[in-house]
Amino acid sequence: MAIEFVGSLVNASLRSPPSASGAPGPGRAIDPDYPARMANLHEESGFDRLLVGHSSSSPDGFSVANQVLTTTSRLAVLLAHRPGFVAPTVAARQYATLEAFHPRRVAVHIITGGDDADQLRDGDSCDKAARYRRSDEFLQVVKLAWGSQEPFGYEGEFYRVAGGWSAVRPPGGILPVYFAGASSDAVRVGGKHADVYAFWGEPLAAIAGRIAAVRAAASRYGRSPRFSVSLRPIAAATEEEAWDRAYRILEVERAGNGRGAVIDPRGSEGSLRLRRFADEAEIHDKRLWTPLARTPAAAGNSTALVGSYEQVAEALLDYVALGVSTLLIRGYDPEADAADYANVIRLVREQADGDRSPFA
Repeated sequence: MAIEFVGSLVNASLRSPPSASGAPGPGRAIDPDYPARMANLHEESGFDRLLVGHSSSSPDGFSVANQVLTTTSRLAVLLAHRPGFVAPTVAARQYATLEAFHPRRVAVHIITGGDDADQLRDGDSCDKAARYRRSDEFLQVVKLAWGSQEPFGYEGEFYRVAGGWSAVRPPGGILPVYFAGASSDAVRVGGKHADVYAFWGEPLAAIAGRIAAVRAAASRYGRSPRFSVSLRPIAAATEEEAWDRAYRILEVERAGNGRGAVIDPRGSEGSLRLRRFADEAEIHDKRLWTPLARTPAAAGNSTALVGSYEQVAEALLDYVALGVSTLLIRGYDPEADAADYANVIRLVREQADGDRSPFA
């Protein structure tokens, strides 16, 4: 199976850390060299895509994605978007325009938003169930804008469009749509729309169950999505070196170190799932290490695979054996790890019998 590797552009490095009180620090000028530097590191290491993330305090993702694409020759982007703040017809044109300048190198990552506090920072007071209904409508309208050669109309709970039409559309009227979420609402909407459904790094048995649930939801629409797992490998030349580094990282993360976002203490459903797995065992399967999911700044994909390059590659291939074809990996030292992951990527590709992703 050919595997798609996705890295992550860590926007946190572009802004000041939180203050001692936990409030975000004052703004800091964007380092204009950072996206290009990270993009080239990922391209050289063999990654297929770079995730450009989103939060209420992030730099504009479309601008950052354009920097990534214009400074590399092959690397594609997975550009995160949170429905509710930009009209779907406008977002559809933004994505289609970016793709027109960088053909076959743009994919959409829909993040509906599991953190009420972060939603409110941008003025959104919809509850979680409403946000998923809105994401469903958003994607319906976006796909109409991409695919309709004639003016179209739409009437929904959140959006109303009359005579919508776009002069810029992606070839075939589609761009790859990635979707994530751990709730039943997420599975329902993702099953309807996702080309790739993304999970955080849970134990193998849990991922197998989640794959089955999404496949069942997607089958109602005659769809067969692919699957992604997000992990934070801590790899080294030897297992001993990897564990030494893992425990140093855990010490820093437990201290908080003034880093990380201001997080809703209730957490998203996905974060709560990872914390429950951490309560059950420190290590799941061969080497899924969970204590980092319980650290003060833990958010998003916070579980690690710890071991030598060969051991981490073997653990990643266990997810591939379940039907996972996209592996999103990011480290705790973003630049050094992006370069070092070349060792893991090479081993996985060799053993998976596919040297290039079919999706990029």
